[in-house]
Amino acid sequence: MSGAEAKTIAFFPEAAYGPALNSVGIAQECRNRGHDPVFFTDPSMAEVFEEWGFDTHEVNLADPSLTAEEKAKYWDDFINTHIPNFDKDPADQLDNYIVECWEAIVDTAMWAEKDLPDVIDEVDPDLICVDNVVCFPAIVRSDVPWVRITSCSENEIPDPNIPPYLSGCRADDRAGHDEFERRYRAVIEPVHEEFNEFLADHGVDPYPRGLFFEPSPYLNLLKYPERLRWERWNELDPGRFRYLNGCVREDDETYEVPDVGDPDDPLVYLSFGSLGAGDTDLLKRLIGFFEGRSYRALINVGEYIGEYDDGEIPANVEIDSWFPQQSVVDQADIVIHHGGNNTFNECLYYGTPALVMPYVWDGQDNATRLDETDHGIKLHRSDWTPDELAAAIDTCLTDDEIRSNVATTSADMQETDGKTKAARLLEELLESHA
Repeated sequence: MSGAEAKTIAFFPEAAYGPALNSVGIAQECRNRGHDPVFFTDPSMAEVFEEWGFDTHEVNLADPSLTAEEKAKYWDDFINTHIPNFDKDPADQLDNYIVECWEAIVDTAMWAEKDLPDVIDEVDPDLICVDNVVCFPAIVRSDVPWVRITSCSENEIPDPNIPPYLSGCRADDRAGHDEFERRYRAVIEPVHEEFNEFLADHGVDPYPRGLFFEPSPYLNLLKYPERLRWERWNELDPGRFRYLNGCVREDDETYEVPDVGDPDDPLVYLSFGSLGAGDTDLLKRLIGFFEGRSYRALINVGEYIGEYDDGEIPANVEIDSWFPQQSVVDQADIVIHHGGNNTFNECLYYGTPALVMPYVWDGQDNATRLDETDHGIKLHRSDWTPDELAAAIDTCLTDDEIRSNVATTSADMQETDGKTKAARLLEELLESHA
């Protein structure tokens, strides 16, 4: 513990696996250093943290009268209803998926405020780490130092010289930046006004149009890999903003690759996460693509595995509802994914080139950044021919520049050890505010 007194550190990640598991990695290291990490969590996610051995304290992010099954069905229905919108460009997702997401996210903050003040009083933490895209007034107005963790893309912290968050724009597309920002602010105005009224009711000053969370005055931890950072006009204060270079949790589970296809063929891991698993038509098309080709493929089909006929699965393909992802990514020759932040970072951490077929949200930003920095390839999720997909996979497997960049970034990320760096920075903050 580096001589420091044990402290209670509360983690409050978004109720989604990406930020949840990122916080688990940091919390593991805090525990290794002798501190007492606990989790504030929606009841639907409590089991995730308890399985890793952490105490949990419930903060309802939705109507508590709903059952876990009803909450799960709501989000399944929400995602599946939007599958047609996943084919659209980011700017054309603004008035459907993106605005409806912000409405749902703001709603979670409003529900949280009913429980969060009492939970903070009960736990009496020495530090609160919140990994979310929305402000919780009870945290920013408390007397407890708080840290903002940004698991999402680096451009969640805006700057005039970098692509707007969620835009999927290239760094040099200035006209695209301006057009997306204009449309974004117009579409988001009603929900943002409602959000600012909520903040005012709870003693927080209104935010500028389009902004739903502020940086912490204490410390901000960005998960993003430093070698892929954008060039900002206004550099972030290095004393308050620290890059973690990825943050991979400790996971000893080792996956044994099954006997599928020729063992000398490249191993492909394909996962679109819970977000994309509902698009069974696309996944079946991708499964069919691998038939007769010189690849071995592991394909995550999520909870929809019952919709796949064993007789239609090629001999060189293995499907499952879940894979121990870190072990699989480490063994794969290439990963095909939707741009989710954990997979984005894990591929770079383990030195595995990626083909990103983005759906929505900052998967669009991650896909573009990976492509424009020559760390992988961006391809439309559904608008491709078999020859185009095969060529993109082959490029990731053989292109010298991509493979060199990924290897260099991997070495940099592993040397940094983001979870250890985060725990050390949290400890330093605790010591300075003892």
